[in-house]
Amino acid sequence: MTTHRVAGYRAAEAALRSPQLKQALYDAGAVVMADVLLTLHGAEHAARRAVEVRVFRRNFLRHYARDVFPQTLEATLAPFVAAGGADLIDLGYRATANLTADFAGIDRPERSADETEALIRLVKTFSEGATMVHSTRDRATLEGEVAAALAEFDARFHRPSVARRKALLLAGDADALPRDVLSVILEAEPELALDAAPCCREMAFYMQAGAHSTANAVVHAFHELSTWAAGDAARAKRLVDPVFVQRAAHESLRLHPASPEAWRVAMAPVDLPGIGAVAEGDRLVLDLDLANRDEAVFGPMAAEFDPDRQLVDGVLPAGLSFGMGMHSCLGRELDGGTLVRAGTDPDGHQYGIVALLVQRLFALGARASRDDPPAADGRTSRPNWGRYPVRFGGQP
Repeated sequence: MTTHRVAGYRAAEAALRSPQLKQALYDAGAVVMADVLLTLHGAEHAARRAVEVRVFRRNFLRHYARDVFPQTLEATLAPFVAAGGADLIDLGYRATANLTADFAGIDRPERSADETEALIRLVKTFSEGATMVHSTRDRATLEGEVAAALAEFDARFHRPSVARRKALLLAGDADALPRDVLSVILEAEPELALDAAPCCREMAFYMQAGAHSTANAVVHAFHELSTWAAGDAARAKRLVDPVFVQRAAHESLRLHPASPEAWRVAMAPVDLPGIGAVAEGDRLVLDLDLANRDEAVFGPMAAEFDPDRQLVDGVLPAGLSFGMGMHSCLGRELDGGTLVRAGTDPDGHQYGIVALLVQRLFALGARASRDDPPAADGRTSRPNWGRYPVRFGGQP
């Protein structure tokens, strides 16, 4: 078996689009990632994606981003603003966990602080398990923690959510059935034949992918923009422009993909542009971090944060961070919004959760704490923040 290391943008894009290559990065995290949409391949993957994509219609994403999320965000922000500060990682999780649960189909009947705390705690454990290949912790210990978290999640959240939806389906009350991933899975039960355990992992996958990735993207974008605008009054004024903030969020996503690498295994021999002949069983390590900094595509200053970057045709502003091909992110428009085009109405535009949250932080005068600097996450080799204290308004 040969391992092909790929750092060029065009070669990585071709590999991501190839149907002969199977996802392999999350094999180490099988305790939570086995048989979820992201790790499936071929016909089984196509069948499940065709079902789940029904939830991610543009009009529904717009409804969530414009009508549901702002209310959730203000309720989440209120106690932190009153206290004068927050840890941005924690705040990001709190702002996105309930929204992600709505999309996934995880009921929270109590709507209490304790319930939210429990859900976030479980989601953080799932995230550690999913990214186990990059964890600095003992693998056996972490696997045990993830298995215990899955059992707790199943008993407290997943099984009751399934039972409520099955009762509605049995009663023929389609109008009362929530529009979420769990509902469409249960509606398509005969064609998907998804048993209880993999269904639970699928919900855990959605929870960690939505909340964890979005929270990290918010912190990276806030940090990049804060650094870029520091000491420059003209730049600081642009932080209230939602179109600009969305463009800046995409630039930050390019520099900080949720996963710095994508791994693939060839299921059949294939010849790929920029890579060449790949034999069956060969492994490909796609360095998305470097591919998104490819100077041939993004210019000589590709490694720098430039929210006004001019892109070549056919290249997305976030680069390959949302993936390409069969495993492109279903939540791309929810997180990143739709692209601004000529004639776009700024008042009706879908900016995406990351940009909306970052813009609101700047409107509240958020800035990194002077006395309590941010720190990297030492539990993983991924370049994530472990803590990022901020203060609001005139707080020191």
